[in-house]
Amino acid sequence: MRSLRFILPALAFAVIAAFLLLGLKPGRDPREIPSPLIDKPAPAFNLPLLAQTDQTWSPDKMRGQVWLLNVWASWCAPCLVEHPELLKLARTKALPVVGFNYKDEPGAATAWLDKHGNPYATVVADRNGRIAFDYGVYGVPETFLIDRNGTIRYKHVGPLTPEVIADKLLPLAQALAR
Repeated sequence: MRSLRFILPALAFAVIAAFLLLGLKPGRDPREIPSPLIDKPAPAFNLPLLAQTDQTWSPDKMRGQVWLLNVWASWCAPCLVEHPELLKLARTKALPVVGFNYKDEPGAATAWLDKHGNPYATVVADRNGRIAFDYGVYGVPETFLIDRNGTIRYKHVGPLTPEVIADKLLPLAQALAR
């Protein structure tokens, strides 16, 4: 009986350590968090535009195009880190980027875009975060690559980097556009 007192904790530790080691496996990117929405239709919504709250926008307007949905907020420090990359991407016109302003004050979001530049083809405002919840957003920034049929094909959590854009987003977007 005394040996069980030592064996059970050691066994529990070994199981936990095995799970942790699997998560640290070489080649595994901790920013790639599996999403149950990959290869599923993007949730439908109809949200007000940030700059013209009397007008609304829906993902249906992007049917036939491969595009990015970038979730951001003016209060988000990592959003400012990725912002230059979004501006560069917008200048290439490689694919449209729709801004999804998350739980933000419209005045603060508009002032932020005025100050830092606006890379977005359009910007919608999800002030209460209800639609972001449907997309499984739990933080900002997050970016979704959506195909011509409105299906989510890729999700990136955290700031976009030049490497993610060049090595993942653009090649996948080009393949989806064919």
